Parts: sequence; C-alpha cells; structure tokens
Amino acid sequence: ILPTPTIGGVGVLADVTKHATIAFKAQGEAILLIGETTGWLGQSAYLATICSREEGAPPPVDLAIERRNGDVVRGLITAQRVTACHDLSDGGLAVALAEMAMAGGIGVTINKLPAGPAHAVLFGEDQARYLITVPEAAAETVRAEIAAAGVPVTVLGQTGGDTFALPGETPLALSELKTAHETWLPAYMAGKAA
Repeated sequence: ILPTPTIGGVGVLADVTKHATIAFKAQGEAILLIGETTGWLGQSAYLATICSREEGAPPPVDLAIERRNGDVVRGLITAQRVTACHDLSDGGLAVALAEMAMAGGIGVTINKLPAGPAHAVLFGEDQARYLITVPEAAAETVRAEIAAAGVPVTVLGQTGGDTFALPGETPLALSELKTAHETWLPAYMAGKAA
C-alpha cells in the first residue's frame, strides 16, 4: 500500500517460554476475535488484489485503543492462557485464519462472523485486532475478562478437522489452501496465471 511509512520494533522477552506463535496447536480450541470490526477496505490488500484499485483512506489508528487491546493480549500471553495469537493486518480476518490453520496443520470452522458485508468483514483491515485461541473450557472465562477490560471480543468458532470452513460457504480442504499458498509464487514467476 503506497505510500507506507514503515516502523519496526524489537523487544526483549523476560521469559522466552511466555510467548505465542500463530500456529493452531490443538483440535477443538476456541477462536476469539479481539477488537472492533467495521470492514475497512480503503488501501487494503483486498481492494488492490481483487478490485485492482489503490484508493481510499487507510484504516484510522487510535493509539489508545491499540495500547488497550495490545495490553490485554500481552497479559493473556504472559499468563500462558493463549495457545496461538495473530494480529489482523494485510488481508484481514480470512488471511489471518488461513495462516494460522496452515501453520498448525489444523482446520478451522467459523460459526459466527461480525455483522457486515462478508467481503468487508473477512478482508477489511481494521486496526487493533487480534485472533487468539484458547482451550474450549476456558473460552467463556477469557471472553468475559476481555469484555470486562472494555475490549470488543467475539467467539468466532473452533479449530479442528482438515478444512477451512466459513458460514454459508463450501468448506475448502486445508491441503488445497496450502497448495495454492505454496505454488502461486513459482507460477507467477513462470508467467502462469494463478
């Protein structure tokens, strides 16, 4: 997305065992969406890739909300209550879910999406959002704690199986998704259509 100011950050973990990766770790874990979803598509990967348009304002950034949501997620990770975590950025919710599923080799079933047009909800790049997984038995407690901190949170579905399943859509085999992900660049470099 042009023009893009880029800022990098590096931190030190006091205890390296208290971290999270994006890979789903187990079958049957709850998937929670943290942060508000409005379906912001301006300057998004969806708009550029699917619509061949680079326009609109990028999503607004509220530093207080970024910090609040980030502090909640960091606290859950430090307390080792989160089994996987992914920020929602390029590509939005659908891309983050696919990356988590492919990294862990575990499928995903989404039962509930935030309100709004499906393309905007799935590919919007609203800021200050995260996906986390927690053991199913802890899902309601974790959800309530996040909500009590004033952070929007939704239980979307669960990990499991070998497909990528969204409400109202035909499930896609995780193996197909992984093949498409791993072969597009060589095909593109060879001048073949994706």
